[in-house]
Amino acid sequence: MAMTQLTTQDLTRIVAAYGLPTLLGRLVDYLEADFRRWPEFDKSPRSAAHSPLGVIELMPVADAKEYSFKYVNGHPGNTKLGLSTVVAFGVLADMDTGMPSLVSELTLTTALRTAATSVMAAKRLARADSRTMALIGNGAQSEFQALAFHHLMGIEEVRVFDTDPAATDKLVRNLAAAAPALRVVRSASVAQAVRGADIVTTVTADKTNADILTPDMIEPGMHINGVGGDCPGKTELAREVVAMSSVFVEFDPQSRIEGELQQMPADFPATELWEVLALKAAGRRTAVEVTLFDSVGFALEDYSALRLVRDCATELGLGHEANLIPALRDPKDLFGELAAAPAIARLKVA
Repeated sequence: MAMTQLTTQDLTRIVAAYGLPTLLGRLVDYLEADFRRWPEFDKSPRSAAHSPLGVIELMPVADAKEYSFKYVNGHPGNTKLGLSTVVAFGVLADMDTGMPSLVSELTLTTALRTAATSVMAAKRLARADSRTMALIGNGAQSEFQALAFHHLMGIEEVRVFDTDPAATDKLVRNLAAAAPALRVVRSASVAQAVRGADIVTTVTADKTNADILTPDMIEPGMHINGVGGDCPGKTELAREVVAMSSVFVEFDPQSRIEGELQQMPADFPATELWEVLALKAAGRRTAVEVTLFDSVGFALEDYSALRLVRDCATELGLGHEANLIPALRDPKDLFGELAAAPAIARLKVA
């Protein structure tokens, strides 16, 4: 069974071929289809290895047909070294044989799937007449969030703020080129950006317990899209903001450890998003309700994204064979693979 490899260049070609709005919309469709069959998946919280500077995680999920996992890190200080805060790759494999079928970049794809997941939640949790979004944190994820909400949710104005003015400069420049119809307003503070916003998206990177949003900033009917709090010891919302919100999560056991819910008692109520999609629970109930999508990222979203990029690559004829698994003439003769290697000069070891 051949194993296909998709690179970052392949992903950029996929985006160029379909266009970002179409690809994001298609990704939302894949996510919704998989979340609706949530009980079919073997699920677990991700495995994390923490250090003082960041975290490395493995995120597995499987149904009866396919298994997937993602390797991903989160190291906020990396930008000072000229490195990305987050990088990722993922694998799809056949459950019947265990043979991997796809290895793919997931750094760019994770940004796409995170934005698409935010939209999937907001379709059920934000007011239908939402037209203004505050975007707090203007780093690597911010353009994807702004463009997804502009193209798929009808957001006409985004108010942006970051403690790093250079990050905001970058965001404003990229959005002006990518979405000229989107009105981008620079804000002098979080409070100024949030005031009067229909949707508030927080997507900051610092690994700390922060109070980026405080109760005095929250207005009736707001939808909060909390994206940045995604590991133990890393939150973005004051505890009181969580307490005053109707909270929706991806996978409750993981969100209790990593999300804004880590601040709350074990019995604090939260609804898993799949229940809303499957019509087993209500989303937004009133126009004045404050809703919170406590997004930490879950492996099923990467499974959906890997399925999509595989399908797109097949349609476009992209990707090449990844020679990571030996193609044995005799599947019982692994040692023979060594004997078949071309001869090279033997190293002399002192």
